[in-house]
Amino acid sequence: MQELRKDSEPAINGEMGGSKFFPWNTNAMALSFPPQTFSLPSPIPQWPQGQGFASGRINLGEIEVSKVTRFEFIWSSSAMQDTKKAVTFYRPVGVPDSFRILGHYCQSSNKPLRGFVLVAREVETSDSNNQDKLPPMKNPLDFSLVWGENGRSLKTLGVYFWVPEPPAGYKALGCLVTTKPVKPFLDEMCCVRTDLTYRCDPYRQILTAGSTVPEFSFQVWSLRPCDRGILGKGVSVGTFFCSNGWWTVREDVPVACLKNLNPALQAMPNLQQIHALIKHYGPTIFFHPKEIYLPSSVEWFFNNGAVLYTKGVSAGEKIDANGSNLPGGGTNDGQYWIDLPRDDKRELVKRGNLKSAKLYVHVKPVFGGTFTDIAMWVFCPFNGPATLKIGIKDIPLSRIGEHVGDWEHFTLRISNFSGELYSIYFSQHSGGEWVDACDLEYIEGNKAIVYSSKSGHASYPHAGTCIQGSSKLGIGIRNDAARSNLYVDSSIQYELVAAEYLENEITEPQWLQFMREWGPKIVYDSKTELDKVINALPRLLKYSVKGLFNKFPVELYGEEGPTGPKEKNNWLQDERW
Repeated sequence: MQELRKDSEPAINGEMGGSKFFPWNTNAMALSFPPQTFSLPSPIPQWPQGQGFASGRINLGEIEVSKVTRFEFIWSSSAMQDTKKAVTFYRPVGVPDSFRILGHYCQSSNKPLRGFVLVAREVETSDSNNQDKLPPMKNPLDFSLVWGENGRSLKTLGVYFWVPEPPAGYKALGCLVTTKPVKPFLDEMCCVRTDLTYRCDPYRQILTAGSTVPEFSFQVWSLRPCDRGILGKGVSVGTFFCSNGWWTVREDVPVACLKNLNPALQAMPNLQQIHALIKHYGPTIFFHPKEIYLPSSVEWFFNNGAVLYTKGVSAGEKIDANGSNLPGGGTNDGQYWIDLPRDDKRELVKRGNLKSAKLYVHVKPVFGGTFTDIAMWVFCPFNGPATLKIGIKDIPLSRIGEHVGDWEHFTLRISNFSGELYSIYFSQHSGGEWVDACDLEYIEGNKAIVYSSKSGHASYPHAGTCIQGSSKLGIGIRNDAARSNLYVDSSIQYELVAAEYLENEITEPQWLQFMREWGPKIVYDSKTELDKVINALPRLLKYSVKGLFNKFPVELYGEEGPTGPKEKNNWLQDERW
């Protein structure tokens, strides 16, 4: 293989380089060199041995991939005079022998350098000697310039973006960036046979250069596999896709991700490794110091009088400690539901029992088994009423937001190449957000902090007040999060309830099979209460607030009880992001 082309920019293989400035236009602000690379607060331990987890390489069938996290700086830009939106482009370095580059890497310039791209090589299989089968990998036939040399002002940027032209029967998996108007060598990257690839989506637009002339406009997109659920075979390569003004998001992306055709999922952690991961990374969940409705274990909830009701039957049935008398399977058909006890224990059970609380853990493969998601579910017997914020005024709502039974969760995403924590998903009512490891708060070693919001128990990465509504107008439902003496340490207080890929190694509890509602349907006159709030507002605010109320999730109004973890769409699918 020919040596990769080297331009004059400094390498930053884990070290901070010098400063360099790149104008986006004649009035652009200067952009300094990206910050130092990110590392977790503590070293990653030696994981228990077994299978291919944290071995550094993953077999996908006819190709093997390795993750590269060392990069050489290529080019950076200040995006539309806003350095917070600047993006930096890198080429991978330290590629293992016999592995090939699939594309370059880019990320936001205002974050520590932390990312990856996969590199690949062919592996011997029983079908390797089949003369009629195309080889798994081939060089591109040519490179097409996407952006860089056209236009009067673009020449001053000194950057060129190239998309490979794959041979027939092959797909490109990324783009290349150079600082010279000379096509890259054909062996600087490779393409992969089409049947070994999977469709991907342009996920987020991370760079855009507007122009009054369409052919001069330019966009860069991050990529993710189309199917990201437990059964999804798509593997994220970590590369990016770039396009000029002729391409729109409605068209098929001309690049692809990889596909894992190895049914063994050899890189997924075994049972011993799962426990080691939870012990090392398990976050501490802090509840608000004024939280009234705390979590409990499911067993405590059942033992303290939770009742199963059947449609058409007035009397309820006490649920035993293991939930063995709960109907399992089926769908949420409205035939059964759980409620609080009707006796003097009702108020006690509403408030939960922090001492008994634990996280219920579901472990699942994502991105074709190259990552592991550790979803941690917390149960609260009751969800409290909401507080409406309008400007500087807070309006406690008497019943809106209340419901019996509340299931919330957060998810740790672990790289199966190294066992490193990559990010955490914070579930927040009807949505949520992924937060990179570099943006988390840590309490002990590599254990992050999760803040649970007052009354509603949504998860947040930092303390403070988040508005569910319009932050611009300052109108919405308050979500207050703060550290206190009320907390649960998930690295200790947890129960592993499901990991389908381990087949018969984990026995799922009976209550997990209850697919109906963990609270009764309650229809109260929320409209009257909201109308009182709206009518008391200045005329200019009335319509804005009314429109926001219509966008709030249904569960806020208490119209139906929440279902359990296994009935949620993210049990089998990816998180909402």
